[in-house]
Amino acid sequence: MKKGYVDNIDKATVANEDFRHVLYTGQNLQLVLMTLQPGDEIGSETHDDRDQFFRIEEGEGEIHIDGVKNRVEDDFAVIVPAGALHNVVNTGATPLRMYTIYGPPEHVDAVVHRTKAEADAAHEHFDGKTTE
Repeated sequence: MKKGYVDNIDKATVANEDFRHVLYTGQNLQLVLMTLQPGDEIGSETHDDRDQFFRIEEGEGEIHIDGVKNRVEDDFAVIVPAGALHNVVNTGATPLRMYTIYGPPEHVDAVVHRTKAEADAAHEHFDGKTTE
């Protein structure tokens, strides 16, 4: 019997201090918390084979999608379609806290990267193993 993921995502996101924290990995979707410190960004990237959803819970910033700059803040949702060059930048004075959903998964299940430098050094990608 599978349990799935059930929790208060707003509280979990606001409490997160890690650059990346994978909460749950299913066969087709993955839930990840992210926190960008002021001035930080995820870095320009393209996922050719997966869509990505972002939900901003706290802070302000910009999400660039194929060269278009979109201002975001608390309660904004953004979908980045597969193949789009994108970046998330914290332009505010406080941490930008969000969760993201990849479809299909992008990262190794349960991985935690405290900083962007740690995430960049890891060079990890989904290995096919799910949470349950």
